[in-house]
Amino acid sequence: MDTVITPERIELPPGAVLKLLGNWQDYQRLQRQLGDRTIPRIKYRHNEILLMAPLPEHGKKASLLALIVTTLLDYLNRIYDSFTPITMSLPEISGIEPDYCFYIENWQQVQGKDRIDWQNDPPPDLAIEVDVTSYTDINDYLPYRVPEVWLLKNNQLLVYRLQGESYALAESSYFPNVSEIVRQCLLIASEQTTSEAIRWLKNFLQ
Repeated sequence: MDTVITPERIELPPGAVLKLLGNWQDYQRLQRQLGDRTIPRIKYRHNEILLMAPLPEHGKKASLLALIVTTLLDYLNRIYDSFTPITMSLPEISGIEPDYCFYIENWQQVQGKDRIDWQNDPPPDLAIEVDVTSYTDINDYLPYRVPEVWLLKNNQLLVYRLQGESYALAESSYFPNVSEIVRQCLLIASEQTTSEAIRWLKNFLQ
């Protein structure tokens, strides 16, 4: 498949990342053109638009991470809400699409909402990104002040927590030793299946 960007079509081959110069209005125009499509993903930084067509590896790992989070939250008997796909946007500043996001502390403030106002509603407590194609910059989350962001890169889970005005690598505020849990689940999922990885996690937690 060739890369095609026209007013009528947007097509990227799997794994491709395309960087375009553009302003907020250009970003909104491309969003409208994509409509309800989830591929390619689209991101806006200051005067820069990025398009990315995920590989199957991306989707499988993102799904596994989300299942790990829900399994851990259920084990801890926590109430939560989760969203995917979701677009976070601040006009003229930023537009991003995390793979998954979770409201854990602030679930009541978004309960029942069909739309989230990113200028007034709280950000998700946890956002998850899987980076197979060097598409993610942790600083993309700074405008939203997401407290915790997980970035899976090269099969290693990097946990970033917001500390003041920047992100720093740290332990998860919700799940101690989660990086090792994710490493083990990824190994099992690669050798067997996602279901076997989650079955192992549930047994591990008992």
